[in-house]
Amino acid sequence: MKIKKLTLRQKKAVSGLLFIAPWLVGFLVYYVNSIFLSIKFSLSKIDIAESGGYSATYIGLRNFKYALFEHADFNQIFVDSLVDILIDVPFIIFFSLFIAILLNTRFKGRSLVRLIFFIPILLGSGAIAEALDLATQNIQGGASAMFSDFTPPSGVNVDYILGVFLDLGLPLGLVDYIVDLVSRIYEIVRASSVQIIIFIAALQSISPELYEVSKIEGATAYETFWKITFPMVTPLILTNVVYTIIDKYVTSEVVNTAYDTAFTTYNYGLSSAMSVLSTIVMCLILTVVCVLISKKTFYYN
Repeated sequence: MKIKKLTLRQKKAVSGLLFIAPWLVGFLVYYVNSIFLSIKFSLSKIDIAESGGYSATYIGLRNFKYALFEHADFNQIFVDSLVDILIDVPFIIFFSLFIAILLNTRFKGRSLVRLIFFIPILLGSGAIAEALDLATQNIQGGASAMFSDFTPPSGVNVDYILGVFLDLGLPLGLVDYIVDLVSRIYEIVRASSVQIIIFIAALQSISPELYEVSKIEGATAYETFWKITFPMVTPLILTNVVYTIIDKYVTSEVVNTAYDTAFTTYNYGLSSAMSVLSTIVMCLILTVVCVLISKKTFYYN
């Protein structure tokens, strides 16, 4: 019996499946069951027995209605979390790409600088993360007090500077966006470590011949970036956008609210409803983002 050889496309597909096989097995064995339990809990009233275990009484969509129309804080917290994601994600992607381009150039101490930008990943767990959050709050509080008391001899203050930006014709929304970014610059830098590494890998995969040809043709650095560098890293821009949205979501206040509802007030049904609602909305956002970015993504073979 003659064995049919695989085409190059089929070989790549098999390689991709083998690459994600460990994640796929873990997803099917562990995570799928958790999804079904969350949906079941969201449609039920959960009673915890004193001897252990639980009983689930089906109540339909009552938990969802309570979360959306009766809960005092869920809607506001959820909207604020979405706004924070919309504010932070574009700048994190821009900042990561900018730093990756700088770190991809040759200079003395490049390995040390790369390590510095990777440190936040190592420090992002447990007591160290809590200490960093406390330090951030103290820094922000001190900076706010400093700015409120700062009045140079000329009488210029922060409000005056913001007024100058508005007088220059900058939209109020843009000024508010910049102010929000500056107030969270520490969080943005700390959230950019993985994205920077991914962009560095993308930049190093670009063939040097493309840059040599562009230099021979007399292309400027600006033209080289927009005609070569940016199109070649667009597949990883999509990857980083998806990663950043998920990363911001899992650390958002809406997730903390669902967690506190489950393990502080022990209302597991309402907590599951909050989780299911927020997860559905985030999946819709990811779908829209992936469709929009995929239309502009360039794949080089």
